[in-house]
Amino acid sequence: MKKSIYYSLTIIVALLLNGCGLQNNPNQEGKHPLKQTNSSEPLHVKQESRTDPIKEQIKHMTLEEKIGQMIVSGIEGTSMTTNTKELVNKYKVGGVILFRPNVSSANQLVTFTNDLKRQNKSNKVPLFVSVDQEGGRVNRMPLSVINTPKGREIGRINREKYSYGIGNVIAKELRLFGFNVDFAPVLDIQSNKYNTVIGDRSFGSDSSIVSRLGISMMKGIHDGNVIPVVKHFPGHGDTSTDSHLDLPVVKHDMSRLKKVELVPFNKAIQNNADMIMVAHILVKNLDKNYPASMSKAVMSDLLRKQMGYKGIVISDDMTMGAIMKHYSLKKAVVRSVQSGNDIILIGHGKQNTITAINALKQAVGNHQLSENTIDQSVYRILSLKNKYKLQDKSTPFVDVPRLNANIRAAIK
Repeated sequence: MKKSIYYSLTIIVALLLNGCGLQNNPNQEGKHPLKQTNSSEPLHVKQESRTDPIKEQIKHMTLEEKIGQMIVSGIEGTSMTTNTKELVNKYKVGGVILFRPNVSSANQLVTFTNDLKRQNKSNKVPLFVSVDQEGGRVNRMPLSVINTPKGREIGRINREKYSYGIGNVIAKELRLFGFNVDFAPVLDIQSNKYNTVIGDRSFGSDSSIVSRLGISMMKGIHDGNVIPVVKHFPGHGDTSTDSHLDLPVVKHDMSRLKKVELVPFNKAIQNNADMIMVAHILVKNLDKNYPASMSKAVMSDLLRKQMGYKGIVISDDMTMGAIMKHYSLKKAVVRSVQSGNDIILIGHGKQNTITAINALKQAVGNHQLSENTIDQSVYRILSLKNKYKLQDKSTPFVDVPRLNANIRAAIK
């Protein structure tokens, strides 16, 4: 009898101890989740590693905020205006572009870019503050700043180190003036002597030279912590029509494009190009109906699938004659994003910017565009802003004589 009671008590005690062990088992839901018995890494660390902070950020953005990120807008005047404040604060544009009419002096330019960033501080994402600064005839800097050489001159010198140095000093001057994006270098091959829109902006007529010098300049800009934007995909060099005025037509087949026009862009992709600008040119052997900037065959099939590009695609200015003479802006913008574009560039006109934003919003509402497509573009945009650690921080006034000394050293 005593033995039977003893054995019964022994079993009960063992069960109780085993129950206590279950309560302390970290694998049981809700019980000591941070403790581990068979792993050197806490559970909460494993969970965090599966969380993508950019995806989480997008989840907390409104549709309006996401569409705003997909717009880079031109602005008016040489100082902050009510219209510009509205574009930044109400429409939450992801970036701005400044042209020559926006610049009057060195101090004015710094004040302007600082004011733009200050206006954007209530928004969740820092601004792209962009400019076309190629050197040569495409120069947006104050007149007190020495200009850098045109592409043709860099091509004549034909030294990668020199091209890198030019790109790097351009990046340094842009950062001093508050910019973080440069729509350069030009990777177009000057293969048509009647082409005035590209002309001496190109490094030359040889695809190898354009590739080597273009990639060197791209790296120089990147290493100066400014985002380089290579352009104008898939190649604007062999055209005789200025796309600012009308729609150029390119008749080359894919074999020719691969041997010539696409060579520099392939090299740029292999060297981790961050952003590629797509041209307003009709490449008939790729797409008979739509210019490259509105073409799925060009942006999605060729650039992304065949060439393996993972970065941001941005259109050339949608207010250029190549688009405005042939398409409604509303339809062009929607078609462009449907076809693979991430950022719409609207160079001129506040109302044009608003039209583009409303067109994208309406397209999501009527299921012409999925919000998932918007999210994919915004993911790339936020990733790039994060990569370059963009912040809406003010910059001090520029020591122009010192800057000019640095430019002279780079171009000597």
